[in-house]
Amino acid sequence: MTKNIVIIGGGIIGLSSAYFLSKEGHQVTVIDKGDITSGASFVNAGYITPSHIIPLASPGMIAKGIRMMFNSASPFYMKPRLDIDFLKWSWFFHKSSTLAKVEKAIPVIKEINLISRELFSDIKNSGDLGDFQLERKGLLMLYKTEASYLHEKQVAERVHFEGLEVSELNKSELQKLEPNVNIDAEGAIHYECDGHTTPTEIMPKLLNYLKTQGVVIKTNEEVLDIKTASGNIKKVNTDKNIYQPDEVVLAAGSWSGELSKKLNLKLSLQGGKGYRINVERNTGISIPAILMEAKMAVTPMNGFTRFAGTMEFSGNNNIVRKERVLAIAKGAHSFYPELEINSVEIESAKTGLRPVSPDGLPYIGKSTSIKNLTIATGHAMMGWSLGPATGKLVSELINDKKTSMDIAAFSPERLF
Repeated sequence: MTKNIVIIGGGIIGLSSAYFLSKEGHQVTVIDKGDITSGASFVNAGYITPSHIIPLASPGMIAKGIRMMFNSASPFYMKPRLDIDFLKWSWFFHKSSTLAKVEKAIPVIKEINLISRELFSDIKNSGDLGDFQLERKGLLMLYKTEASYLHEKQVAERVHFEGLEVSELNKSELQKLEPNVNIDAEGAIHYECDGHTTPTEIMPKLLNYLKTQGVVIKTNEEVLDIKTASGNIKKVNTDKNIYQPDEVVLAAGSWSGELSKKLNLKLSLQGGKGYRINVERNTGISIPAILMEAKMAVTPMNGFTRFAGTMEFSGNNNIVRKERVLAIAKGAHSFYPELEINSVEIESAKTGLRPVSPDGLPYIGKSTSIKNLTIATGHAMMGWSLGPATGKLVSELINDKKTSMDIAAFSPERLF
């Protein structure tokens, strides 16, 4: 049965949901308060990362956050503030940061990442979006110290145990793999299972494809209220229109928590700000890397190399903190000593807010109190990687089909 579906949010999660729902013949409208040219879906590292099996909420992370709380240049920064939602989120984060919860999270994070990796390939092979960068060169975890190596070796052993491809490289092997750039690192863990893309290439292509398929895209339109009756959403009121959908998908990224309050739902979520610098000249870098001590990502994209990173909890804002951008430039130079990121590149840095759940797992599922609401948000640093899988799962839920995987761990109501 064809349904009239409103998707709130035009990031990678919202557009991926629109992609799979339109394939099922539904009439889809995407509403976004921006113009769908910026934000986390455009400034991320473009990774497809089955190797990222450890959630953000892991033992020791709160202690790190407290240590770094008063250093706004640190890679993991939590701005001290008396905000009840942030304090509740911090408490849930603390409760989730246990070995037992991490162990439960690992298999489901791996499974949804593998589903998404295959869906990226399916989308490319379909020709729907035309050609776009999708490479499987893996991900290098570059390290300078023994401590970083030993930490990552433990993760690598678990990744190997989970059946994913990973290897170790010494300094000379690393140089052979990356012969066109001087790398100041002692070696690397190479997660061969990972891939990468150019988000600023895929997002416009996806948007254009959806328009050709009859998906209605409403930009610069803000949802002001959502009216319910008898356990269903009846109206979505924006600053420009009133919609009366059969189904609603809440995929508004870091703003999903605020919108959920309009529905009297509890959805613990914080915006985790990330930054990126694009270098549009030849760097010689050909394989994506995470610079471990600098805690930042490097990706060779179509036409430029992207340097990205940091996790900043300071509320939902687009303020670019210069000290954080400079920390990324400094971190890049420390691993690639012949590379100097110049002042123009630094001034052109952009930021985006990732929606972060307290336990590091996304919220994907139907609401139990509002029958025609599906929630898809909270993906933290895995939003890009998990976009297609989430879109597919949303489509399956709305079509009452068996989901591609067990999504009980992603229940939007799991923390309450």
